[in-house]
This record gives sequence, structure tokens and C-alpha cells, in this order.
Amino acid sequence: MAKDYTNDSSFLTDVKTLRARARKQIEDGALTPGYELDPDQAIHLLNTALATELVCVLRYRQHAVTASGIHSEPIAAEFLVHSNEELAHADLLAKRIVQLGGTPQMDPAGLSERSHAEYVACDSIDKMIRENLIAERIAIESYREMIRFFGDKDSTTRAMLEGILAMEEAHADELADLLE
Repeated sequence: MAKDYTNDSSFLTDVKTLRARARKQIEDGALTPGYELDPDQAIHLLNTALATELVCVLRYRQHAVTASGIHSEPIAAEFLVHSNEELAHADLLAKRIVQLGGTPQMDPAGLSERSHAEYVACDSIDKMIRENLIAERIAIESYREMIRFFGDKDSTTRAMLEGILAMEEAHADELADLLE
């Protein structure tokens, strides 16, 4: 005989409490009392990641338009693809910052100081590939640390960061292949 779970509240807050809390704290949007992290700290970390992504967008775009030489066209095209993907990451991060009640810090002033990666203009395709690979490796390590930080306390942010990490790892593989 199947157990009746209609009144089972062994792990869920009762519905009346959930409804009352939702109505009382409606202005808080997605940030509920069950959020287990300090939202300001989470927002700070995500703004750092946002700065890193924006620096990467600009570096990749710079490299895409300045790459020259007989084999530059497909590599410049790859840089542009990476730039667009980094911009998509920045959009995801900015939207999550807003969901957590923060403001995305996109002011160009101080962007490179907030970023983990550096903006490096290069004069050869080989140097461009290397600088972009270095930046991807920095991003990979940064995202791994952030994923550990968010852990089970913010599964939405963790899942978003895991998706971004997978793309950064793919970028690193692609750039490493270009070096061969």
C-alpha cells in the first residue's frame, strides 16, 4: 500500500508559512530567507567574475581585429567567437547579480583592477594565443574556487558557474590546439 504524502511536511516548510513569507517579502525578488550566503559577498565575487569576463571580451576583440599574417583569418575568427561567448558569460553574471539584489559593476574605470585576467595587446598571433590561454587558465581556476564557495548554499549560481567553467575549459583546449 502506498503511503499518503499529502500531509507530509518532514522536510518542507508548511505551505501557510511559505505563502505568508512570500507575501511579506515580495520586494526581495528571488532572494529568500533560505539563501544561506552573505548576498553582499556573493555579489562581490560575481562582480569580480563579471570584470574578468569584460576584460576578456575586450582582449579577444582587440586580438580579432589586429591579428595579421597568412594564417590569421581563421584564428581571428576564433577570437571573435570567444569574445562573443565571454560576453554571454558577462550577461549571465550580470543578471544573477541583479537577482541577488546587487548592481553589476560595468564601469570601465577600474575594470582591469577588478578583473582576475589582464588585458594584454600583442603584436603576433602566437603571443595573442598564449595571452588568451593564460587568461582562460586563470578563469578556470577562479571559477573552480567560486563553485566551491557557492557549493550547496546557492545551487543556482553554482550551476551557472559550472556552465561557464565548461565553456572556459573548451576555450583553453581550443587555444592549446592552436599552439601546436
